[in-house]
Amino acid sequence: MFSLSKRAKLLPVSPIRRLAPLATAAARAGKTVYYLNIGQPDIETFPAFMRGAAKVPKIVAYSPSQGISEARLAWSNYYKRHNINFTPQQITVTTGASEALSFAMLSLCDPGDEILIPEPFYAIYKSYATINDAVVKPITTYAEEGFHIPSKEAIESQITPRTKAMLICNPSNPTGTVYTLEEMKWFRDVAVKHGLFLIADEVYREFVYDGREYFSLFHLDGIEECAIMVDSISKRFSACGARIGCVASYNPDIIDVFTKYGQARLSPPAMSEYGLVEVLNDPQTDVELDNMVARFKARRDVLYEGLKDIPGVLCHKPRGAFYVVAKLPVESSEDFCSWILSDFDLDGQTVMMAPAADFYATSGLGKDEVRIAYVLNRDDLKKSLQVLKAALEAYPGTKVQTAVKSEAS
Repeated sequence: MFSLSKRAKLLPVSPIRRLAPLATAAARAGKTVYYLNIGQPDIETFPAFMRGAAKVPKIVAYSPSQGISEARLAWSNYYKRHNINFTPQQITVTTGASEALSFAMLSLCDPGDEILIPEPFYAIYKSYATINDAVVKPITTYAEEGFHIPSKEAIESQITPRTKAMLICNPSNPTGTVYTLEEMKWFRDVAVKHGLFLIADEVYREFVYDGREYFSLFHLDGIEECAIMVDSISKRFSACGARIGCVASYNPDIIDVFTKYGQARLSPPAMSEYGLVEVLNDPQTDVELDNMVARFKARRDVLYEGLKDIPGVLCHKPRGAFYVVAKLPVESSEDFCSWILSDFDLDGQTVMMAPAADFYATSGLGKDEVRIAYVLNRDDLKKSLQVLKAALEAYPGTKVQTAVKSEAS
């Protein structure tokens, strides 16, 4: 009898893309669908990336397994501008942050080993843990506390003999939380004390608002042996489909293992590497990136203020990235997100969001929450909010309750 692997059967479906068939059907029926489910900016890819990608040689050959030397040097210089001192030799170019994350987990975890991750977390973390036979162990955070880590003891309480690593996303996808220096030191101190590795997903480092200061894990002393950087150009340069990122560490043993995994998959995408070099080296890139971040802050403000005005909706004001986790007055956000696509429209318009239960590892959490990506222009966000408000008024499963005020600070 033919049978798939246990791993294949356990692999979760992405909550970000699961409802895509319903959205496609709505669009085919003539409805305008506002896609707030996925972190795909609507801003044009930076021109420097496009110029660089056009410079690919006439033969698109395999590149070196760790990436072309120009790409590794460009990454190194970029990090130096952020006070992070990786040499080119400590960096492996990857097929997006996804491959970087996979390399990290494969390097650190044996089957059954545990990775501590603050929840809610980027849902794909659970998928990659499953693929790599690792187990996600959550550190639960709450909207009422801004999804911040409650204490160092809260981290340590989740450690077991099988705990091998911690994974943090800063600024956070899906919550928009920007961790404080104290929180980053907690992670560092726990890792050093208990002999754990630390994986830092810092894809959104430039997307920080309201004067908050951003602290990288690699701004701290004492992490040289245990820390791994996971990164990507997808968001900061609106080049999601380029699938180009990197994984880096100061630990030479980890670097050697990354080289082996790089050789096993042959090479990263060569055309995207040339785009990467051009966009990281172009002085105009920083100006364009500042403008991009300002646009996202304005979008954040529109979305947050609009959500506050919808009765029964609770959300914390995100301080970074471009997502918010919102609690809705419904029993099941999965059912509501399906219903709004299949059975509802406001003047021919509807909204696609990501149900949040699968952004948690703890069973039962997030069932009434959604992740919203504010990746559309402000006018479309305002229309989306009108649709959401009208849908909650019409939805048969909306709870009758007193509206909960959102945090205003």
